[in-house]
Amino acid sequence: DDVMIAAALLHDIGRAPAVLDYYGSGAHEDIGARFCAEHISERAAYLVGQHVPAKRYLVATQPTYADTLSPASVRSLARQGGPMTAAEVADFRAHEFHEDAAQLRYWDDRAKDSTVTTDDLSSYVEVLQRVWIHAARHGRS
Repeated sequence: DDVMIAAALLHDIGRAPAVLDYYGSGAHEDIGARFCAEHISERAAYLVGQHVPAKRYLVATQPTYADTLSPASVRSLARQGGPMTAAEVADFRAHEFHEDAAQLRYWDDRAKDSTVTTDDLSSYVEVLQRVWIHAARHGRS
């Protein structure tokens, strides 16, 4: 769906200098979530905000998932807290969009594979226009 696609496209927007200047310092997923809450929807904000915890969740719950991570993701996993504990897994699963967050994480990992062909960013303009138009109609900027 459009929100899921927009969240996937924007999941690292919290690293963009202009976004950092506006929203201040913090973890890129939290900054990206604030951006999405303001400009798209709470669902998009959750998905963007959870793309790091989703990695921790998948490492904890999928036996072979860690083997698929890029070297950079393996290094950052340690800084991000490593695999989730059983209590963290239960909390993650309690959210209605946790499966979408895990799917976004899979897409994020796959996008790091230089052998995978992806669509040009311009092919997503209409999706982004639809989510921003919807957001504007619902009181977001």
